[in-house]
Amino acid sequence: MAAARDVMADRAVLLEMYRRMVRIRQFELAATNLFKRGQLKGTVHTYVGMEASGVGVCMALRRDDLIAGTHRSHGHNIAKGADVKRMMAELLGKETGYCKGRGGSMHIAAFETGSLGALAVVASGIPLAVGAALAFQMRGEDRVAVPFTGDAGSNTGNWHEGLNMAATWNLPVVFVLENNQYGVSTRIDDVTKVHDLSLRAAGYGIPGVRVDGFDVLAVYEAAVAAVARARAGEGPTLLVTESYRIDGHYAGEPEVYRDKAEVAEYRAKDPITRFRSRLESDGDFTAAELDLIDVEIGAQIEDALAFARAGSEPDPSTALDYIYA
Repeated sequence: MAAARDVMADRAVLLEMYRRMVRIRQFELAATNLFKRGQLKGTVHTYVGMEASGVGVCMALRRDDLIAGTHRSHGHNIAKGADVKRMMAELLGKETGYCKGRGGSMHIAAFETGSLGALAVVASGIPLAVGAALAFQMRGEDRVAVPFTGDAGSNTGNWHEGLNMAATWNLPVVFVLENNQYGVSTRIDDVTKVHDLSLRAAGYGIPGVRVDGFDVLAVYEAAVAAVARARAGEGPTLLVTESYRIDGHYAGEPEVYRDKAEVAEYRAKDPITRFRSRLESDGDFTAAELDLIDVEIGAQIEDALAFARAGSEPDPSTALDYIYA
């Protein structure tokens, strides 16, 4: 528990963890509101309830380390330090967005903060991250690549090929499997014989670690160890964060496949409420101090909305720009 104890002594790190988790939550709530008002192009897949996973991992990374995401990568991008103004503008399809309005909610890439991008095809970020890790190794750089994948991603070819190659070549990758229990409407237990998905690491000869995805400090501790191992040239680790998506697979989804009591049970485990309680009881933080952060983040999100709405729409004549064969 050394990493968790060390971070508990660092007020700045703890406050930054809390700040990033709240920023993700408030961004996602604003994005959902835009969708409900019909102002968001396409749909939105929120990271609500999973904030501790992305923040715990990304707080263990350097800015020049790379991440690759999937459906819920608003959270991954914000956890890695992306600008919420440019993210919100991308959601609204504006030129001022990260991808000049061409990526939308599902495909935000923020190269300046080390995000290779989010991809809608399940587990398709894994080959990108493994390729980046191979480049790091060939260049002799001590950088790390981290692909985030949902539980359903562990049943894909990208998963097997990516883990197999990274393990065989000892690449600096931390594979983060966020087990939020469902692949769209299919419960992971219905399509996977192994309940503890971290056991799958054994098939590739790499460490598998399973942690409470609602506990940001537990995730951080495991990520620090896995990142250090990768950076030292000791190869990849599979990190499974047991979590839950509080909202549906996408905003406005008719959630007929989940029992309401189950959702309520997991909602009571809210990672932000849990972390805040710990900060107030163990970390010598006051409620007023944390309330102030909540207000500050709220103002940031309002500024982001104003920035996004003021942005220009892409010129239709540029529709074929940035398309390569």
